[in-house]
Amino acid sequence: MAKSTSSKPTRSGGSSVFTGVLIGLIVGAVLAVGVALWVTGNNPFKAKSTEQSPATPEVTPPATPETAPSFDFYKVLPGDAPSELPAAQKAATPPTLLYLQAGAFQNPNDADNLKAQLALLGVEAAIQTSDQGEKGVFHRVRVGPFKAMDEVDRTRELLTQNNIPATLVKEPPPH
Repeated sequence: MAKSTSSKPTRSGGSSVFTGVLIGLIVGAVLAVGVALWVTGNNPFKAKSTEQSPATPEVTPPATPETAPSFDFYKVLPGDAPSELPAAQKAATPPTLLYLQAGAFQNPNDADNLKAQLALLGVEAAIQTSDQGEKGVFHRVRVGPFKAMDEVDRTRELLTQNNIPATLVKEPPPH
């Protein structure tokens, strides 16, 4: 009997793709650990400092407790007489509220559109609705309140650059 000349291919222990993926994962994990140690400054291979002194605790003298201060109620109060009341502080008047009015519309959709356009610029606006009698209902689009004129000027400049005219409105603070 003659032997067949075709030989069966022998398998040599796994796929080369699997081996490549496994090697890639190992190299990636080692690099990730190395970068993490480098970023945090922890080095597990760094030699510990051998210059540490032996365990001899420092002897500090015992702390002396301080005596609590003694207060006499009537000596602490301003004024010599116990019946004297302190001077009344003047009530500070709250500052005027500053707004920029970007528009006033009878159609509420127009006011909403302008508010959305301002929001895209990063400016927060509010819509105030007011009834003007026989003129009708108006929807005012206002930005603010602002505490200082430099804030008003910066916002007005931003609105002007985007072709949105704005008018300064000063309102007394609510009581």
